[in-house]
Amino acid sequence: MIRLEGIGQVFRSRDGARVAALDGVDLSVGREQFVCIVGPSGCGKSTLLRLVAGLIAPTRGAIEVDGRRVDGPREDVGIVFQKPTLFPWASVLDNVLMPLKLMGRPAAPHGRRALELLEMVGLGGFETRLPGELSGGMQQRAAICRALIHDPPILLMDEPFGALDALTREEMTLELLSIWQDRRKTIVFVTHSITEAVLLADKVVVMSSRPGRVVSSLDVALPRPRSFAQEALPEFQSVAASVRASIFSRRKAAADAR
Repeated sequence: MIRLEGIGQVFRSRDGARVAALDGVDLSVGREQFVCIVGPSGCGKSTLLRLVAGLIAPTRGAIEVDGRRVDGPREDVGIVFQKPTLFPWASVLDNVLMPLKLMGRPAAPHGRRALELLEMVGLGGFETRLPGELSGGMQQRAAICRALIHDPPILLMDEPFGALDALTREEMTLELLSIWQDRRKTIVFVTHSITEAVLLADKVVVMSSRPGRVVSSLDVALPRPRSFAQEALPEFQSVAASVRASIFSRRKAAADAR
């Protein structure tokens, strides 16, 4: 469903300095696969998502989504950012419908679907509230509904639970698992939590420090549906240990090289 070949990304800072964010990234994501990307801060994980969404163009390399080259923003992709980024002056329902308006589609026919999505994530009855009247977890639920309103086959999620407290984060993790089980999207999920990655993913991709490269790709063969009880299983611990080894052995090697 998603293929990246030889992706390199270079930015220019305000003083003209060259900043290499990604270098030689090859990655493939299967249809309806749940892939988690982990790695150190600043390794280009968020940049990778924006490239797949067509929000920025790669400096080099090629990206294909569903067999077509990515050359601009795509309507078959939904994005959930680190923060909910809801419009504070619009109701929850209007926020969920906003992507349709931006795409030039009539929002009215999708009102029923929006209400169904809000009900699915436990926000039934909150459709007329303003974002400021919701908790952080509730706002992020609304943001997920907004990303799903046009029924995209691909969902890109950039550390969507990072700012939440531990209990809300676990609740949202289970909510996302339920959504994926019901809706069967292709999901690429960026996280700093190894436990979260192993619990959610079919495959965990580990990236190096900047410029980001794919260090390893580990399959997670745990049965679904998943639950936090699986954290105690030897299979879970084995994958988590392999992810940690990939991250920290690279850090140690880089430190030794310096």
